[in-house]
Amino acid sequence: MRIPQIQIRTTKAELGLTVQQPQQQIKQKPADVQIEQPAAELSINTTQGQLHIDSSQARSELGLKTMIELARNHAQNGAQGVMAGIARRVREGDMLMSIEKGGNAMSSIIDSRTIPRQKALGIKFIPSANSVKMSYTQANVDIQVQKNDPKINVKINKPIHDYTPGKVIVDVAQEPSIEIDWKV
Repeated sequence: MRIPQIQIRTTKAELGLTVQQPQQQIKQKPADVQIEQPAAELSINTTQGQLHIDSSQARSELGLKTMIELARNHAQNGAQGVMAGIARRVREGDMLMSIEKGGNAMSSIIDSRTIPRQKALGIKFIPSANSVKMSYTQANVDIQVQKNDPKINVKINKPIHDYTPGKVIVDVAQEPSIEIDWKV
């Protein structure tokens, strides 16, 4: 007995894919930046220092006097001399008035005028120490600074973006098929 037979042959379908890659380009221009820095404002005010020197005492001790000082000193010395002369004459007159009381008034008067006066010996520094007077008023400096903030302007540039999407092309590379044979 014969058994019927079926023979089936199949061929698979094959797909072909063609892929085009996507293309992308991005360009970014740098930002446009403008920076301006105004200079700081500086103000300096100075009061000058003052030096005061008074050398009139030292000059006077050295004998370097002004005409006014010389006239004043001579007038003062003259007045003192007159007063000393008046005092001496009053004293001598009083002594002569009391001659009747005894005593030797004439010889005392003559001795007082003829006895040599003793001078003091020693070293004298001319001009004397600290005869020049000095004073100083110091200077005053006032500094004022006004800072100015920078001026910054920024313009951001947008990116340039070019994009080409990719493609996939699908085609059938091999058609499917079925073959059936049978035998009895």
